Amino acid sequence: MVGNMVKLFLGLVIINLGACQSAGVPNENEEWLPLFNGANLENWTPKIRGHTLDDNFGQTFQVTDGTIVTNYDAYDEFDQRFGHLFYKDPFSHYRLRISYRFFGEQAKNGPGWAIRNSGIMLHCQAPNTIGLDQDFPISIEAQLLGGNGKDPRSTMNLCTPGTEVLLADTILASHCTSSASKTYHGDQWVEAEALVLGDSLLIHYVEGNEVLRYSKPQIGGGVVNDFDPMAKKDGKPLSEGYISLQSESHPVAFRKVELLNLCGCMDKRAKNYKPYFICSRPKTCLY
Repeated sequence: MVGNMVKLFLGLVIINLGACQSAGVPNENEEWLPLFNGANLENWTPKIRGHTLDDNFGQTFQVTDGTIVTNYDAYDEFDQRFGHLFYKDPFSHYRLRISYRFFGEQAKNGPGWAIRNSGIMLHCQAPNTIGLDQDFPISIEAQLLGGNGKDPRSTMNLCTPGTEVLLADTILASHCTSSASKTYHGDQWVEAEALVLGDSLLIHYVEGNEVLRYSKPQIGGGVVNDFDPMAKKDGKPLSEGYISLQSESHPVAFRKVELLNLCGCMDKRAKNYKPYFICSRPKTCLY
């Protein structure tokens, strides 16, 4: 009975989203927030394993030619220095669009699995709660993979560092789950999007096509090390969190990072009412 009620609720949410839920379809009434200004890392904070918050070791994260890039020129070897670049504000219900591409060669002694590998971390724990030597934030990862030139390799997959989700009403046992996307070989730009609806539903899109959906994100499981036990309360639903871009040893560039907040004033009498809001924030209403 509960399962059917959840499915009904999710169906109504998708219907309410209407055109907003159609990935890649522009709508002049949508107010997208550019998280990256194209010039610098204003509003972003790096956390690199083994370094304190805001220590951008070796300028790992930098802006080059109007794009955010991960750079390893200062690394003698990668040495498991996984990095994450955090946006300043948390969000709960939103659409996130990015444009990314892999390029160049992997940093020396980077993990074999990290070749042409990066990610968008969703519902991240607060950056100031991440341990000095913690490898990944407790989060939901929309994993980005580039093709190796020969093998099938999907992108916008799902990985779960310190988290668990439901896929077809079953808790996923595996850490990473492949999407239904095609493989993108070479250094081409790829358009990707995530629809995040609090602790209910998440959907991944590539080039406007749905490639993966899952539900009920919560803290749990493993594949995260050296965390503060106070930050990992297994079973706690993930209803909101921070967004971060990942540095996993292979150079990657992001030229667009933008967000459509689905939370706001839902009073039609207000000046800032938007028909695509699905999460009410009465305190934001302007009359």
